Amino acid sequence: MQKESFHVIVIGGGLAGLVSAILLQSQNLKVALIEKKQYPFHRVCGEYVSNEVVDFLKQHNIYPELTTPSTLNEFVLTSISGKKASVPLSLGGFGISRYNFDLFLFESAKAAGVEIITDSVDDVSYSTSKDIFSVILKKNGTLNSKIAIGAFGKRSNIDRSMDRPFFKKQSPYIGVKYHIKYNHPTNQVALHNFEGGYCGINAIENGTLNLCYLGERSALKKYGSIPEMEKQILHKNPYLKKIFTEAEFLWDKPEVINEISFETKMPVEGHILMCGDAAGMITPLCGNGMAMAIHSSKILAEEVIDFFHNHKDRKTLERSYKSRWNKQFKNRLSIGRVIQNLFGSAWLSELSVGICKVKPLAKYLVSLTHGKPF
Repeated sequence: MQKESFHVIVIGGGLAGLVSAILLQSQNLKVALIEKKQYPFHRVCGEYVSNEVVDFLKQHNIYPELTTPSTLNEFVLTSISGKKASVPLSLGGFGISRYNFDLFLFESAKAAGVEIITDSVDDVSYSTSKDIFSVILKKNGTLNSKIAIGAFGKRSNIDRSMDRPFFKKQSPYIGVKYHIKYNHPTNQVALHNFEGGYCGINAIENGTLNLCYLGERSALKKYGSIPEMEKQILHKNPYLKKIFTEAEFLWDKPEVINEISFETKMPVEGHILMCGDAAGMITPLCGNGMAMAIHSSKILAEEVIDFFHNHKDRKTLERSYKSRWNKQFKNRLSIGRVIQNLFGSAWLSELSVGICKVKPLAKYLVSLTHGKPF
C-alpha cells in the first residue's frame, strides 16, 4: 500500500473517527481509517450517550438499535459519606458498551466503503508545497491525503510527536472500568463520590452494567494495587462498598488508562483537524463525551465536504471548523472543569449533593454540560 492516495485519512477508530469516516465516504470521497487495534475491543468510557444524538444517528442509519441499549432518564449522586440526591434527566440518554457500539460503527463504515487499515501511525507530516499529508504506518508504508483527521482519543503517541502543549503536563488521573452484574435500576445513571475521584454506574445492554471511575494516580501508588486502592478509598462510600462486595465482576481485570488530561486542546493543530477527545475532553462526571464526539464528527464532516465540493481553500476550512467547534463545545468544556471542583472531597461531595437537591439548579447545571438535539 505504498503511497496510496485518499481524499481523507482518519487516524483513530473510536466514535469520532468512525462517524466522520462514514459521513465523508457517503459523499463520494475516498476515505481511509487507521486503527491500531482489531475490532471489537473495550475502551475506558462511561458508556452513557445523551439523547441529543439520536435523531442524527437515525437519519444516517447508524443508531445501534439492534443492540438494545438501555434507556436512562434519572441521575443519582452520592457523597463520600453516603448522602444521596436524584434529579430527572429531562433529555435522557441511552447506555451502550463501546465494545458493541464501536463494532457496529466499524461494520457500518466497512459496508459504506471506508478502507479500514489495522496499523499504528509512526508519523504524520504536511507538505506546504504539495498541500498534502503523508501518513507513515508501521506495517503498511506511506499513505497520502488532502485532509487528515485526528481522532486518536484522549492521549496518543501522535500527540507527543506533534509536541502538543497538553502532553507536557503530567495528569494526576487514572481511569478504571469494569462490566458487572448487579441489582441497579436500569433507568438510572449514578455517580458516587470517593476521596480524590468519583465512580459512575449505569446499565448498558444485555443486563450488564458499566462501572467506571476516575481516581488519582497517587492513591494507586500509595496502596500498590487497584484492588487495595478500591478497598481503602472507594469502599468508604457505602454505596460503592456494597457494589464492590456484592456485584459479579465479568472480567478478570479492569480496563485501565493513565494520564487522563482535561487540559485545553486546539481543534486544529499542524493542519490536522481534531475531533472527539483529541480536540478536547469533557470531565467524565458530565457524562457527555460520547455525544460530543459524535457531534464534533458531524461538524467536521460538513466542513470537509464543503471544502471538497465547493473548492474552499485550507485556511477557510480550518478557520470555519475551529470557529464552529469552539462555539459548540468550548464553554461546555470550561463549565465541566468548574463542576469537577465540586467532587472528590468529603465536604465538596456533601455540597454537590446539596446542590443536586435543589432541582431547578441541578437541572440547569446538567443542561450546561449537554447540548440540544441536532
